Amino acid sequence: MTPPNHSSSRTHEWARPLLHAVTGLLLFETLTGVANYLLPFSVPNQVMVLLHTVGGLILIAPLAAYQWRHWRQYRALRLSSVVLTGYFAMLATSLLTVSGVALTVEALAATHISRAWDVVHLLSTVALVGAALPHVVGLARRVASAGRGTVPYEALRAFVRRTLGIAAAAFALVLVLALAYRPVRLRNVLPADYSYVYGKDRTFSPSLARTASGGAYDSRSLSGSASCGNGGCHERIYREWNVSAHRYSAMDAAFQKVQSVMAEQNGSESTRYCGGCHDPISLFSGTKNIGVKDLTNLSGFQEGISCVACHAIKETDVKGNAAYVMTQPGRYMYELADTVGLPRRVRDFLIRAYPRHHVASLQHKLFKSPEFCAACHKQFIDKEINKVGWVQLQNQFDNWRKSRWNHPGDATRSIECRECHMPLDSTYDPANGDDLDYNRTPTDGKHRSHRFLAANQWMPSVLKLPGAEEHVRLTERWLRGEIAVPEIADKWRTGAAVPVTIVSPDVVRPGEPVTIEAILTNNKVGHDFPTGPLDIIQAWVEIDVTDQHGNVLFREGQRDSANFIAPGAFMLKAEPVDQNGNVIDRHNLWEMVGVRYRRSIFPGFSDKEEFSFICPSTALTKPTDVMIRNPGDTTSPLNRRAAVRVPRERVTELQVTARLLYRKSDQFLLNFLFGKGSGLTARVTTMSEDRKTIRVIAGD
Repeated sequence: MTPPNHSSSRTHEWARPLLHAVTGLLLFETLTGVANYLLPFSVPNQVMVLLHTVGGLILIAPLAAYQWRHWRQYRALRLSSVVLTGYFAMLATSLLTVSGVALTVEALAATHISRAWDVVHLLSTVALVGAALPHVVGLARRVASAGRGTVPYEALRAFVRRTLGIAAAAFALVLVLALAYRPVRLRNVLPADYSYVYGKDRTFSPSLARTASGGAYDSRSLSGSASCGNGGCHERIYREWNVSAHRYSAMDAAFQKVQSVMAEQNGSESTRYCGGCHDPISLFSGTKNIGVKDLTNLSGFQEGISCVACHAIKETDVKGNAAYVMTQPGRYMYELADTVGLPRRVRDFLIRAYPRHHVASLQHKLFKSPEFCAACHKQFIDKEINKVGWVQLQNQFDNWRKSRWNHPGDATRSIECRECHMPLDSTYDPANGDDLDYNRTPTDGKHRSHRFLAANQWMPSVLKLPGAEEHVRLTERWLRGEIAVPEIADKWRTGAAVPVTIVSPDVVRPGEPVTIEAILTNNKVGHDFPTGPLDIIQAWVEIDVTDQHGNVLFREGQRDSANFIAPGAFMLKAEPVDQNGNVIDRHNLWEMVGVRYRRSIFPGFSDKEEFSFICPSTALTKPTDVMIRNPGDTTSPLNRRAAVRVPRERVTELQVTARLLYRKSDQFLLNFLFGKGSGLTARVTTMSEDRKTIRVIAGD
């Protein structure tokens, strides 16, 4: 085949409609691809992502046809800069096509696009521009040398005009589709009657939580966690969160009851104090306002600390009481719309195909610091609430900060919040991998669990949350210290989280006092044990002492039929008081001014209690079956079997059992909140147990 080299052939080439269509679409694809990297997140940019994808797929066939014909027509030309750039342009478009198809398939069917294909697509775009521009310019110069008015020159002008026209038409379509899209209009305004009881400059006080704008956020902008799960990306993380304490922080039945009492006694606005940590969606939408009956809106109730509410926090302060700044991230097309079918597919495709905004707005290094957790896991009351002055409440952050688990600047020795409460798990989630932790890599195939396992082994069952049974089982194992965390295995202790150890004499004599010590050690907990609202939580030691036949000789810490713990039990808890010295026993913290009793165990420390009783000398034996006569019958042979106790015998040993028990809420509070007839009682978990046998020897 002899390649054409005359003017009419070149003119005909520039005039081909196929060339115009291919170059016009290539120009549009190139410009929109660059725009996706350089322009800020917006609806037009998202429309360009969609049309870039559709246009790229449409372009495959004509581009392949044109390149094949073009190569066959010019393959015999001598090598020159124009020919070489043409070959490079062909290679670049081939890589663009392959990587573009791969990215499209991943965005449609996978959980995320791969970094490798994304880089190939970007670099091949740069290569195409670098090769195609000099190739086309070099050819155009030769044609233009014919001069104005000539057929080749006019053919070149037509090529430029039609190429730009096709690209302009595609961009016009972008504009039309962007204008046609009707996003959900957010109402970032507070109610007209919103009470600024603490001042106009402190919109959400007495909570320290703030928004980046200083004003309200529409509840829809911070909710919608289900989309993270049903979009096919974070399904496993969503299932973990869906039964976690973060999810039910607002729907917690006890929280709702206490909030109602607080509003009744102290004013609805005072419940904002709780909202920053328990119910941020309702807080920032202005729901916690004077005269409002339902202080938690529907979104807040269902989602508590939602995915966005946590991930949109951009600044925290370790003073606690929800001292954070919440942003309102821009949302993708159809992300806030309650839709199914094509709109949902468009939403999911955009997030996966164009993830930079998603990652930049919702993922940041702040998560990796204990200071992030400190914003809510540190609490105090001040004059705005109790009308008296400042009182420290739960403070997991400073407990940890001052403990043996914290070695500033040395990650190899420290154990931080996320390493315990968000242990690593194997996953295909897009969130897998991390190069910011000293012991992880970007491709480790693991994500951090969003169950946030801690100590509430009761509320998931009360609320009948999906997966509650499994979550409760895991929480109880966590309380007992049975869940291994390989990431910190070389730094963490083994065994029970808080073991109980019996210290007693090996030998005692009848009639002598016996003293037993139950020693509790905070072995694995990263902060005080117990922690949290200690006016509610109860951890106590139950002691049983029996003789060799199982007869009870001494007991302490048992619960009665109404689920109250017998007075005098060794108890880890707190007893806050009001101004009159009355115990705060209804979680009415708005009346608290101090604490008359507080007992918890600092990390690595121990506490003990002594129990004393007199060793008995004799005990009843176990019941024994014997044959006896019927009553009143003195002549018949033995004719009836009965269980009787034979005479007392000497006590030879004492069996001592000590158990550390834990429950999330005391019975008095539950009866107050829900009524005695509710039958509601907190689940009790045996965290650790120890047994010891003491020999009893005869006296001299």
